[in-house]
Amino acid sequence: MTKYVGAIDQGTTSTRFIVFDRAGGLVARAQKEHRQIFPQPGWVEHDPEEIFRATCAVISEALAGAGLSASDIAAVGIANQRETALIWERDTGRPLHNAIVWMDARTEAMVANMAREGGPDRFRDRTGLPLATYFSALKWRWLLDHLPDVHRRAEAGEVLFGTIDAWLAWRLTGLHVTDVTNASRTQLMNLATLDWDESLLAAFGLPRAGLPEIQASSEILGAMRAPLEGVPLASLLGDQQAALFGQACLRPGQAKNTYGTGCFLLMNTGERPFPSKAGLLTTLGYQIGEAKPVYALEGSVAIAGALVQWLRDNLGLIGAASEIEALAAGAPDNGDVYIVPAFSGLYAPYWRAGARGIIAGLTRFADKRHIARAALEATAYQTRDVLDAMTGESGVAMQELRVDGGMVVNNLLMQFQSDLLGVPVVRPKTIETTALGAAYAAGLAVGYWRSTADIEENWAADRRWAPAMDESLREKLYASWGKAVRRSFDWVE
Repeated sequence: MTKYVGAIDQGTTSTRFIVFDRAGGLVARAQKEHRQIFPQPGWVEHDPEEIFRATCAVISEALAGAGLSASDIAAVGIANQRETALIWERDTGRPLHNAIVWMDARTEAMVANMAREGGPDRFRDRTGLPLATYFSALKWRWLLDHLPDVHRRAEAGEVLFGTIDAWLAWRLTGLHVTDVTNASRTQLMNLATLDWDESLLAAFGLPRAGLPEIQASSEILGAMRAPLEGVPLASLLGDQQAALFGQACLRPGQAKNTYGTGCFLLMNTGERPFPSKAGLLTTLGYQIGEAKPVYALEGSVAIAGALVQWLRDNLGLIGAASEIEALAAGAPDNGDVYIVPAFSGLYAPYWRAGARGIIAGLTRFADKRHIARAALEATAYQTRDVLDAMTGESGVAMQELRVDGGMVVNNLLMQFQSDLLGVPVVRPKTIETTALGAAYAAGLAVGYWRSTADIEENWAADRRWAPAMDESLREKLYASWGKAVRRSFDWVE
């Protein structure tokens, strides 16, 4: 009987279930969006139950659409939006609050308070991360401080903490587990020991009793419940690490950039963590079973595709996200307009929590075409910010950039990205690399794929963009972007 591998790709705006064959080809796919909840400016929440219902729905829809059943699936992996923090009752599984999403900025004052003692990098030597609203630990701390009686119950082990992977694993298997990649984004895991760090737990005031057990990214965790009854859950990976794996960036120096709600550039740095002094994150890339973990350098950009959604939903400049390329292409250039989308502050390499979004360079000449073009270009500029920091610090000159995510179908953006970086940009044949990475990790755990050599053999390019912009123009544009970024700093005192 032909078997396949499935992947749950739980992202910031939607949940997908995708089934792959041995060649990494897509066999079945279903997707369902979920609500974005904005209780206050800078706050972003998701309904955990809505996400779980969507997960079950897309699994059933994808299987039915391809005429498959659970018995046709050899293993399933989960890739998930990272840092998003949840808390739920151990006995009932009932969420005690909406999930606080990774881009939520409500912990800004808590970050500032903790930074007063030891500075923003006080935990970087152990976690690879600066103090920021981005990571999970302070989100859980906020929940403990604002939900009645939860602190006592957490100490007693009556409530559980987790990121989205842990929440889905709990609901689908009854196991309270996470993997090294997701744990490395909480600011509570020690990069050297791959375990929760007692001194960090004490600093953040969080009880160990409620935290999940940390596992490898690729290993059999347990049997799933309906709608995939009996199928092994065999991988957990943060979505960006899953994309690194799915892009076959399995050797030190290989890098990928994912263009989604945010933008995330990861470089494989091998079996040793690479400490950053240039605003990058040192993180786990993946761990296969008992093998040594693989680390990565990461540059995280909070707002990429979300800026296109903002033009659609808040300003009404476009009716659908897919319309932006044609609108932007109507102008030969950006008309000297720059958008800095610091809706939740600026992430790498700046880490300016007080920055806010601005549109700079407006004149009466500018129209909606220039705004659309500036929105697309903002993603490319932010990527160059990160890549310059990464290549400068690692000493590895990028030969090409592998790209994936929803925005890579935008040819205008991909060409501008290549022009701005001065290196080729390469899109793979399978752009669903996040789900594919989770599937690969699950398939390796059950022997569906024999080794990572099979993954490298499966990877193939679909399209390549080569730089065509004059270097003097490239640097002139980038210098103007730098001016706009500096004007966005410290808007919030």
